[in-house]
Amino acid sequence: QSIAQEVVGLLCMVLLTLTALVANTVVILVILKTPLLRKFIFVCHLCAVDLLSAIFLMPLGIISSSSCFNRVIYSIAECQGLMFLNICFISASILTISIISVERYYYIVHPMRYEVKMTIRLAVAGVIFIWVKSVLITVLALVGWPQGNGATSASRCTVYWSPGAHKKVFVIIFSIACFVLPAIIIFAVYCSVYRVARMASLQHAPVPAQAPAPRHRSDSIASQVTIITTRNLPLPRLTPERFLGSNKAILTLVLIVGQFLCCWLPFFAFHLHSSVTTGVAGGGHGEMVVTWIAYSSFAINPFFYGLLNRQIREELARLWRSCLNRPLGQELCLSVSEASVQENFLQFLQRATCTLETHASCISPSPRNRLDQTKMGFPIPGQVPEESS
Repeated sequence: QSIAQEVVGLLCMVLLTLTALVANTVVILVILKTPLLRKFIFVCHLCAVDLLSAIFLMPLGIISSSSCFNRVIYSIAECQGLMFLNICFISASILTISIISVERYYYIVHPMRYEVKMTIRLAVAGVIFIWVKSVLITVLALVGWPQGNGATSASRCTVYWSPGAHKKVFVIIFSIACFVLPAIIIFAVYCSVYRVARMASLQHAPVPAQAPAPRHRSDSIASQVTIITTRNLPLPRLTPERFLGSNKAILTLVLIVGQFLCCWLPFFAFHLHSSVTTGVAGGGHGEMVVTWIAYSSFAINPFFYGLLNRQIREELARLWRSCLNRPLGQELCLSVSEASVQENFLQFLQRATCTLETHASCISPSPRNRLDQTKMGFPIPGQVPEESS
């Protein structure tokens, strides 16, 4: 039974590593080869960080976790290098996810402000901030390590191998800066986005036929929404299409936040418990399990933040067909009723703004519609691509 467990564990680790390599490489290539998708700068950066983790960090994690490599010995410099990669890539990945969530919030809730302020310079500054913060946290972890030509087995090369009181301080700072604060940001941002989408789906319902129309009013989106919000009319009942879209929005919200918590909560909870209770901990089966649960995020992220995007999937299918020399066929065009079943969370936001205008005008907004949107008291999260990143 012990041998079977070792084999299954080794196969799972290898499978996760290969999945992270292939999925992140595919998303990066699709974004770089498609000019219209190069706006997904932070998604591309997240996949690049996860790809580096799959190349350098996960193979070393296999050596440290599997009993097949018990005879592998690390020097102090090699163990320090492993810890540097481990903490730096974990910090960069989580911070990038946090920035993606904030970017989505402004891209959906404040689209005009996003178009003005979201520049290449700001994106580069965000990437620099991610790496500076990650490196600073990593340097703090390496303070107090022993010097000399010592060595340790690969399985004992953890942050707890170098004892010291500062390890407790580091683990607490690391957990707060790279898990607690990002988790609060992600949860708060996606809840705010869903609340805005829910309000928009109710306020953009068609005006009842029996309602008398005021004279000398414009046909803009702003005036129609004003009529709905100012008149004492009962809230419109959700149609089956809206109900399905709302449920799928909730499901996608739960998946995005739940995936983050499931991958990283055991990891940080284990290290916080080990640091606070004993102060010194080394290796062990528990640390191996929570570490690889956290590493699974590197393989899951390209699906949640890359391939979940319909634009990226369509470009991937187009590139795949072009490589196979097959005809591209007819473009995929979803109607509002079809999207209610097939849409994801961010597509639901797009559909919520398409009830007062035609579907074509929502895809290609006119300058007049953009001008009307700026006059509204309630920010409509519309006139954006089907999914934002």
